[in-house]
Amino acid sequence: MVHSDYSVENLSELVKEGPPPKPETIPEFSEEMSKRYAAIYANGERAGDAQTALEIVSKLPEFPSFRKMLDLGGGPGLIGMAIVASHPSMKGVIFDLPPVVKVANAFIKEYGIEDRMEVLGGDFNRDPIGEGYELVLACSCLEAAKDVDSIVKKVYDALNTGGVFASIFNSEVTQERTKPEPLVLSSLSMALMGHDLLFDQGSVADSMLRVGFKSVRSRTLNTPWGPTELNIARK
Repeated sequence: MVHSDYSVENLSELVKEGPPPKPETIPEFSEEMSKRYAAIYANGERAGDAQTALEIVSKLPEFPSFRKMLDLGGGPGLIGMAIVASHPSMKGVIFDLPPVVKVANAFIKEYGIEDRMEVLGGDFNRDPIGEGYELVLACSCLEAAKDVDSIVKKVYDALNTGGVFASIFNSEVTQERTKPEPLVLSSLSMALMGHDLLFDQGSVADSMLRVGFKSVRSRTLNTPWGPTELNIARK
């Protein structure tokens, strides 16, 4: 789950003076903040994101054979839960920051899927993400990677041979990073704060190939917030 709550009230100052100094350490989500953001993300997942991701994953030819999946940076976890619930036997893990997975765990209990879903707290930039997965799902979370190749390699190592990495809703831009306009404009305040959450189009797919995935398929998804990219890699 990517934190994206920056005020636009001081945009003129940021343009003139540049971003403020970055803190030496990034503050962790508080319990209260985690609940607030999880509610926002949960509404988006209920409103269509979970259905979109489920449609993509359930159509994979490997889907019937999946036994264990990871919802990386899964936030409230409703996308991962929807995918697991649609499968007859697959189990799932939701990975996110420790305060966030507490919220995800509450949703797991609310939806009565404790026997098939669990949570794993950590920072994917530095902590293990588990292993033995046939599917790793990453929805709008690679933007939080300090080094994309290192995270993609971590996913590669966590997958069983023949496993699938589905990176959905990637914010990828074109035309000297000016298009698509909805993505550029929605990320402007964060960019001015010194946090670039946009990828050049094709860079995620290139990373997947660099770390060893044998094939990658990409296409553009039309979403309510603008065009985003889908990248599916196979180990």
